[in-house]
Formats: sequence, C-alpha cells, structure tokens
Amino acid sequence: MKVLVLNPNTSSEMTASIDRVARQYARPGTEITSWNPDRGPLSIEGAFDRQIAIEASLEKVLKAKERFDSCIIACFGDPGLQAFREAFDTNVLGIAESAMLTACILGHKFSVLSVLARSRPSAESLIRNYGLQDRCASVRATGLSVLEVHSNQERLITRLTEEGKKAIKEDGAEVLLLGCAGMAGVDKIIQSALNVPVLDGVVCAVKLAESLYDYGLKTSKVGFFKTPEKKNYPGLWPGVRLPWGQ
Repeated sequence: MKVLVLNPNTSSEMTASIDRVARQYARPGTEITSWNPDRGPLSIEGAFDRQIAIEASLEKVLKAKERFDSCIIACFGDPGLQAFREAFDTNVLGIAESAMLTACILGHKFSVLSVLARSRPSAESLIRNYGLQDRCASVRATGLSVLEVHSNQERLITRLTEEGKKAIKEDGAEVLLLGCAGMAGVDKIIQSALNVPVLDGVVCAVKLAESLYDYGLKTSKVGFFKTPEKKNYPGLWPGVRLPWGQ
C-alpha cells in the first residue's frame, strides 16, 4: 500500500524526522511518502497557524491524492482532519486521534505531553471532540516550542520525563502520548524511563492505516464525511482541479 504522511507545517527537517519514524515501523510492502506544504507556518502553535496550514496542505495534497491508499496528518492537533476525510475517498488518519484510540486499548487513562502551555486548551478541546474526556487523565505542557522540541532532543527528553512522572503519580495516567509530531523518535526512551506505554502518534497512525487497508475498510461517505457538493470555488488554487467541482 501507498501512504502519504503529511506534515502540515513547512519545516522540511521535521518532515524528514517524521518520515524516518514512519518508515522504521511500516511493514515491508508499505510505501511511505512524506510531504509538507510549500507555503505556510514553519510550526503550528495556535489557531492562526493551524488555519493557514490547513488551506496550504489541502492545496498540496489535492493535486495528487489519487496516488495514495491512505493519508496521515502528522500534527497532534489533527488540523483539517474532517475536511481531508471529505475530500479523500481513501482513509485519512490524524496522529492525535490514532494515538488516543490506541491508548484506550492499553490503559484506562492517558495523558498528553504537549509543547507550550498555550497548546493545552486546544488539546483538551480535541479530546472532548473525540468523546474521550473520561479517558484522559491530563494534558501537560513541557514548555518547549515546536521548533525547540525538534532541535533540542536532550532538553525534550528531560522535560518529557519530568512531566510524564507527574502525569503518572499525580494524575493517574497509565499511558503517555507524545503531543507533537516533532517528538518523533524519543518514545522508547521515555517508555524505558517511566515503565508505561508511550505512544508516538505517527507510528500509531501508520499501523492503523495498514490494518484498515488489510481489512478492506474505508471511511463511510454517506453522512458526516460525504464528498462535498459540486460547486465552483472562484479564485481558489489556480491549476488545482477539485474532483467534485464543475
């Protein structure tokens, strides 16, 4: 199968790190292609960044979506997930939803180890939208920006370990989720230090994508994720042909 892993920010270095992890855990026969949009924010840390990233990412992916059997949105906020599911006939997975659903199998309650403190309300809102608030012990911030997370691994491991210990002892977490795609590659280090499952959402999404493909399942298109109605979008993305447009 062919899987597109989309990093919605424009950091090619982060895309490369995400790609390495996705390839490491993909089974033989799964072809991983990792992209980031050509324009937009270098990191996504708020609603403004997220909105720009969604539009730029959709433009990039719609040019070639027929080439892939599945798409993974590699940002823990799952930006644009619902829109992508409408636009794709194949499965689209968000790394946050994938990690949360996997966590619910592995323990009663999970905690998200996120980036800056400003990310906590967004993560908490996402958890409520997925109906998993009763399974979430806490959302804890490391205090690191997305770019710091990716560029300073030693500091990242220290802060994840500190906040992970608190999540387990003070909040009752049994599973920990890495709350940023830029944290790729440190899950096993934190898991070894804290002796609880630690989930990288990119890996969770890759394995779920493979399972759905093997089982012959695709997103239902009869209701919420129905393909958009045919209409014109004047001035939108010159050169991009919308498959449902006129």
